Amino acid sequence: MKEEDPNYVAKLEKAIKQKYGEEAIQNPAKMWNEEKEKDYLQQLRVFVEKQKSHDIKNEPENVNGILISRKLFNKGNINNCPVCEKRIRKIDDDIYITKFECCARCYIEYIDGREERWLKGWRPKNVTRSS
Repeated sequence: MKEEDPNYVAKLEKAIKQKYGEEAIQNPAKMWNEEKEKDYLQQLRVFVEKQKSHDIKNEPENVNGILISRKLFNKGNINNCPVCEKRIRKIDDDIYITKFECCARCYIEYIDGREERWLKGWRPKNVTRSS
């Protein structure tokens, strides 16, 4: 078994100093003060707040047994279906508005099974606008 060199740490520190400079071997606490501590804590608070808002925005919501990210919902942006002009009231409608630009009722009536045609631009004519 080899004997350990008692000066190994000193040699290593010297090599690091030569390669990276004096600051590389300094104790980090030497440069730290209360002003830097306050600045760091403020940055940490801002980071945590951003992280919380991001987590809330991406938290999934249960829609009829399916978990869907909240950022997929268009709450408040579109009030009426562009096809039948009925008022958007259900969470299901948000899903269809996001993907197909219509309410759930119009999806079932005009799109279900014919998605390709819809995505290519086909829209129904003379839609009955019942209440």
